[in-house]
Amino acid sequence: MDLFKQIEQTADKLVPLYAQQDADLPDRPLWEHPEIDQVIETLRLLSDVLFPGKHIPEPVDFKRFFLKQLKNTAEILQQEIEKALPFRWMGAADLHEKRAPIDNLFEASTEIVNQFLQTVPAIRAMLIDDVVASYNGDPAALSYAEVKLAYPGLVAITSHRIAHELYTLDVPLIPRIMSEYTHSLTGIDIHPGATIGKGFFIDHGTGVVIGETCHIGDNVKLYQGVTLGAKSFPLDEHGRPIKHIQRHPTVEDGVVVYANSTILGGDTVIGRGTTVAGNVFLMKSTPPNSLVTRNEEGVSIRTRTTLEYGGGI
Repeated sequence: MDLFKQIEQTADKLVPLYAQQDADLPDRPLWEHPEIDQVIETLRLLSDVLFPGKHIPEPVDFKRFFLKQLKNTAEILQQEIEKALPFRWMGAADLHEKRAPIDNLFEASTEIVNQFLQTVPAIRAMLIDDVVASYNGDPAALSYAEVKLAYPGLVAITSHRIAHELYTLDVPLIPRIMSEYTHSLTGIDIHPGATIGKGFFIDHGTGVVIGETCHIGDNVKLYQGVTLGAKSFPLDEHGRPIKHIQRHPTVEDGVVVYANSTILGGDTVIGRGTTVAGNVFLMKSTPPNSLVTRNEEGVSIRTRTTLEYGGGI
């Protein structure tokens, strides 16, 4: 067959595979969505605000620098959020809510950016605690600068703290684009819906997965390969997973989870001060100050005495 004829035939067969409706259908083309490159640019701009000098070698006047970075961030975010907001009412997971379209997308997106910018100082304060936790939690860390410049866990939690605030403001698409971009960079997959307290440290990091409805307390430490996941997926009358319900564990303050352990379930609570050893598969709650280990019979959970308790094994 002539090459042009083959091209034309292929194009004819493709056309019916793309729906044109204004709904979130699996065959709908991705027109008018937030630009991925621009979303990533906001992460870079905000990273420079949260860790000045990381990408800019010369010292700058703080106030002037912040004004410039935040202005550029606000302009990009407003445009991309304006594109994202229609997915609030066309998203397949939210069709049952029958939310009415927003009358003025520009005003709505501008207000969201205004609210988001108010959270930036609090994000910075949380990240200072994360840097300290990383330094104190890793004897291989020789300076705070090393943590800030080289640690993938800090990159992941920085991105997450930004994405989580946008998620909390009910911004569609953009938080997930941020988290999955960071996942591709670091090997750490944190859903933007997860709530994470201060002083969070992921050591090494590769293969860590933290689900959407996880609640993580203060001063928690995870090692590589840890999964905080869902145990099962309740289905609706159409056979689709039910959204917006608690599916992932709660990890209370001061917990340490060692490498390649998996903790599942929305009703699973890891009590404060607990240590979970490596390669543990856990689907039940633990009392505070427990030591969870794996043995030939399965999983052993015992409460440690005050003398034993030291946050490690």
